[in-house]
Amino acid sequence: MTTFFYFNLTKDLSSILEDSDDYNVIIQVGETNNTKEFRAHSVILRARSSYFKGALSSNWIEKKDNMIMFNKPNVTPIVFDMILRYIYTSELDLTKQSGENILELLIASDELLLEELFEFVQDYLILKQTSWIYQNLFFVLNAVYKLVGCKKLKECCFEFFSANSLPFITSKTFLSIDKDILHNLLSRDDLQVKEIAIWDCLIQWGIEQTPDLESDRTNWNNENYEALKKNIANFFLLIRYAGISREDIVDKVFPYKAIIPKFIYKEIEKYYHKGTFPSLAFSSLRKIKIKSNIIESELVKVIINWIDKQHVKYIRTGNDPYYKFNLIYRGRRNGINNNSIKNKCNGRVASLVLIKTKQSNIIFGGYSSIGLNSLGDNYIVENNLRYYSSSDNFIFTFENGSDTRNMRIGRVVNESKAILVRGDHGFNFGQGSLCVVNHNLYLNNFKDNYNNILSTEIIYNIEEIETFIVEKF
Repeated sequence: MTTFFYFNLTKDLSSILEDSDDYNVIIQVGETNNTKEFRAHSVILRARSSYFKGALSSNWIEKKDNMIMFNKPNVTPIVFDMILRYIYTSELDLTKQSGENILELLIASDELLLEELFEFVQDYLILKQTSWIYQNLFFVLNAVYKLVGCKKLKECCFEFFSANSLPFITSKTFLSIDKDILHNLLSRDDLQVKEIAIWDCLIQWGIEQTPDLESDRTNWNNENYEALKKNIANFFLLIRYAGISREDIVDKVFPYKAIIPKFIYKEIEKYYHKGTFPSLAFSSLRKIKIKSNIIESELVKVIINWIDKQHVKYIRTGNDPYYKFNLIYRGRRNGINNNSIKNKCNGRVASLVLIKTKQSNIIFGGYSSIGLNSLGDNYIVENNLRYYSSSDNFIFTFENGSDTRNMRIGRVVNESKAILVRGDHGFNFGQGSLCVVNHNLYLNNFKDNYNNILSTEIIYNIEEIETFIVEKF
């Protein structure tokens, strides 16, 4: 059996980096007032990096007093120190580094063809610097968008943007985003924001990219419109015009007739007058996203139509309300018990519950326009039980997490008893119509407060449960 003595090897290589006097490479890094000179050994650099293997070949090198002189102005001293230490010892400590330094390390490791380091740093950024990425989203995207190997980090940024688009597109930094990045972002089907907000941000971005163009449109001439049209010409087909209300079409889209391609403008006019798009290319909407491990996003369309008391196959347009689902509780993450449910699912906010059980593939769920627990003082008491009123609540089932054909809905019948709040229950729709007590799901519906679609004596054991706050815009 082979024995490896890596500890002493690493220690000795570190000593060579720190104390050796037989170096033959001087590397000048940084620029202006942030520069530093590093000393290294060409044999180690070439062995560890294919970039240095080529850069330090006889055809490239510049020598002074038998010393190879090498300049790297686009890498900061802090970052190059980490790179050099990694090259010599395979050691790296990022715990005290800023997000910006780690991002620069990622970019430098890509340029220096240090694949192992590159992959590690990319994963570290995603896992350990999540908040920093979120706060500096466009800075990160602008820095890594053209790096071929940065797919994971780019997708992380895209998902952040998609899940919470509005604060990003209304930020000042959005106006300076690269046009290729903007094209990629607006192409996505899963942007969780009203379509008119996307249109507004595109116009503002175009104005910012057009020199000497005032924000006040009343002062524009034909040349101004043509300049703006040129800058955003490739983006008009990315807008889902069917997702814009007729009112916003008139107030915010029609005024830009001069820059909208004629064939698109004609389609928009037809939509405004008839309510539908003749062309399927213009009739699609962005997908409503739900961060669920229980159901597919396709089922959200059904739930939203139920919330709006529409037919399940109703085709939504920009004239309909927009909904967003924010995950606040997941059983496997937060614990499946009454206390966890009550702590996470409280307050008078519209809420959606999804439940997967161990005995069946059927997905059980409920929607409460008033929330599940801690609902305030507006209640009635009957037999020492506290009931809360809602005319919009319903319970439902799906055959599985993706089937849109075999589904049932039971709307609240006794509105004054839509939700029962008890200390020994996680939550309770209508006294047993859909009731969770720790790991158990009860569906006996013995008080008939909801339409009788789930009534059964079976006590289901919960495998997973999720709760979402439902926001309506």
